Amino acid sequence: MPVTGQPGETIRVFLLDDHEIVRRGLADLLGAEGDIEVVGESASAAEATRRIPALRPHVAILDGRLPDGSGIDVCRAVRSSFPEINALILTSYDDEDALFSAIMAGAAGYVLKQIRGNDLVRAVREIAAGRSLLDPAATAKVLERVRTGNREDSLVATLSEQERRTFDLVAEGLTNRQIAERMHLAEKTVKNYVSTMLHKLGFERRVQAAVFAGTLARPAAPSPEVSRIPGRG
Repeated sequence: MPVTGQPGETIRVFLLDDHEIVRRGLADLLGAEGDIEVVGESASAAEATRRIPALRPHVAILDGRLPDGSGIDVCRAVRSSFPEINALILTSYDDEDALFSAIMAGAAGYVLKQIRGNDLVRAVREIAAGRSLLDPAATAKVLERVRTGNREDSLVATLSEQERRTFDLVAEGLTNRQIAERMHLAEKTVKNYVSTMLHKLGFERRVQAAVFAGTLARPAAPSPEVSRIPGRG
């Protein structure tokens, strides 16, 4: 059953942050709104990944960096099985690569913790309604990368020569056996390369890597209009 908030329905929110005082502040801020209910919270990525599917919130507010992972990891894991759960990455870091990874993981929003309280509340409502909301200041950097045609993401640069070759062949739609034949390697070796490549890129499935490769290969497109947080300049 879809969990997207409907008009008049209380918006269910889950909070993930390793700092208790931050979670408490967010819970107080959101709980003061008559149409928002905090249904759960967690201090770790592992716990959040377990609890969010069971609680089925409309919006999961996820800390960008955690001791055992990141909110982006949680977003990717949860949305791979429950794409109807909307994720908002809330972070202290204006990190272009993290923003790009968040977009690829399916996050509906990526905002900095400097955001004002009333703007965050509005962002939660926007995302619960199924709209995408990206922080304009952070998103501008990614859009500039697209505009200038600089599509060689720094994540890809972390791949070894063999992993990059594997990445290219996965993008062509080849199976592990076909890749093994093309690279003159054992199929088990290729499987290891694929696993390592996916881990470095932050993906769980090879189809995600193939889609990502397609974004690198396509010519730069005109910049899309960026959704803006109401009330922000």
